Amino acid sequence: METTTQNIVIENIKNSKIDQVDFDNLAFGSVFTDHMLVCDYRNGAWEAPTIMPYQAISLEPSAKIFHYGQSIFEGMKAYKDADNNTFLFRPLDNHRRLNISAKRMAIPELPESLFMDGLKALIKLDEKWIPKKDGSALYIRPFMFASGKGFHASPADEYKFLICLAPSGAYFSGKVKVLIEEKYSRSANGGTGFAKAGGNYAGQFFPTQLAVEKGYNQVIWTDDHNHEFIEEAGAMNIFVRIDDTLITAPISDRILDGITRKSILQIAESEGIATEVRKFTVGEVVEAAENGRLKEMFGAGTAAVISPISTFGYRKVDHDLPEVQDSFASRLKKRIIDIQYNRVEDPFGWRHGI
Repeated sequence: METTTQNIVIENIKNSKIDQVDFDNLAFGSVFTDHMLVCDYRNGAWEAPTIMPYQAISLEPSAKIFHYGQSIFEGMKAYKDADNNTFLFRPLDNHRRLNISAKRMAIPELPESLFMDGLKALIKLDEKWIPKKDGSALYIRPFMFASGKGFHASPADEYKFLICLAPSGAYFSGKVKVLIEEKYSRSANGGTGFAKAGGNYAGQFFPTQLAVEKGYNQVIWTDDHNHEFIEEAGAMNIFVRIDDTLITAPISDRILDGITRKSILQIAESEGIATEVRKFTVGEVVEAAENGRLKEMFGAGTAAVISPISTFGYRKVDHDLPEVQDSFASRLKKRIIDIQYNRVEDPFGWRHGI
């Protein structure tokens, strides 16, 4: 059955596969809902989007995504509260960041109305897929890539924007052990590190594999010049707590402007937690660990929200972090999750009802 809603053509699936899904045992991002949104950019303009059954897409071998890597994405979540209402968390920030990434990768920017109207229509259609188990959510992946064809090294003339949905459980579970990277770099000044470009993540995989082979879960990225300053934790922003001050690196050409990162800083300020947004060195963190002043380290991002780090390795020495009662990580994560699931008031205006 095909319908039209606010210039969005909707093709409903004939038979839902939702009954085949074990919602009590969801891996992250490996099960997909019945529908997806697809929108094409042709002849200098974005066309009307279509919501259709989740399916494979067809591209020519000469599509420029395969050759020059024009690809960007976002990560978001939808949540159900106790009364079965559906909410998004800071979706307009995701739209703004998508366009920041698009501009850097020479991809046409996406109108806010197309993004938000399409997103809402898709979620309403697959609303039954939002898991209700605590810690689970509907992960949302908007992405754009070059579909125009040609071997000439130049921006494409056609693009695709899609949104796919994946009911997901926790991204990380248990303690996370990380290795401070001293050879490979995630990004460089003047580069694309601040954009959510697919190639940024592809370049992380090999160094991360090397760290996993040494018994670590992830790497801590340092600056590209002399690997002196700590910048990010795997695919997340990083925070460290020295004494009672929470420290994170400033955003730059190399560091993603994380939405969870911004939320943590605002919540910390509202709770009277001292914060510093500044450059900080590996040496400072190692010295704090050796002196007992390093209380916490954690990664922050949409998928995991906050992922506490139990151990960091540097130059063949592992530094274990203490078990902290009433940790900043647990307090801040609870505040964010309670807002996301509509358990508490939202003084920041972040929660967006569907």
